[in-house]
Amino acid sequence: MKGSNPGEFEELILLTVASLYDEAYGVAIQDELKLAGRSVALSTIHVALFRLERKGWVESRFDGATKQRGGRRKHLYRVTASGQRVLKQAKKTREKLWESIPKAAFRFN
Repeated sequence: MKGSNPGEFEELILLTVASLYDEAYGVAIQDELKLAGRSVALSTIHVALFRLERKGWVESRFDGATKQRGGRRKHLYRVTASGQRVLKQAKKTREKLWESIPKAAFRFN
């Protein structure tokens, strides 16, 4: 079924949302990805989050507005049970592929 496996970037966003747990919002996700060595435009993150929410892999809610944010509310995200299953399957697939690589494949002269 199309859309049942995350792309590489979707997987990164899902993992980042999971790691931030209750503090996952656009800028925090962008900062975490940057710490991991991946610079991504905020608009790209928002598009991915919208797509992941449409697939049912994340859910969102709005936090209360604060003066520090100029009265704006944070749009917070959390991985759903379906998103967790997708991540576990992606991890299992990657581990299986890594384990299938013969040791000789990475010997360089």
